[in-house]
Amino acid sequence: QVQLVESGGGLVQAGGSLRISCAALGSTFKINVMGWYRQAPGKQRDLVATITSGDSANYADSVKGRFTISRDNAKNTVYLQMSSLKPEDTARYYCHAAGATFGSWGQGTQVTVSS
Repeated sequence: QVQLVESGGGLVQAGGSLRISCAALGSTFKINVMGWYRQAPGKQRDLVATITSGDSANYADSVKGRFTISRDNAKNTVYLQMSSLKPEDTARYYCHAAGATFGSWGQGTQVTVSS
């Protein structure tokens, strides 16, 4: 079992920056990929970024060049550094971890970008 706990969300003005974190607990050795997804009210949950255990990162086109995903394997934590934030980045951000036989979601953290 892997549990995920997100933190660091909040309210920020457009153009600002914010970093959110996700700590993995439990059988973390089973995790291959960690990532961030986001869901705005009335919309589907979309991929934001993923990172593998080998630090290979993948980004949605909408956040490339603005967001950076990173991973601290010693702390079993993944980060999402968000810069040049736009109002359309407003959403609940969910952490996800996947291994060969499982996938786990965190409870989410709200990011609100004011114009």
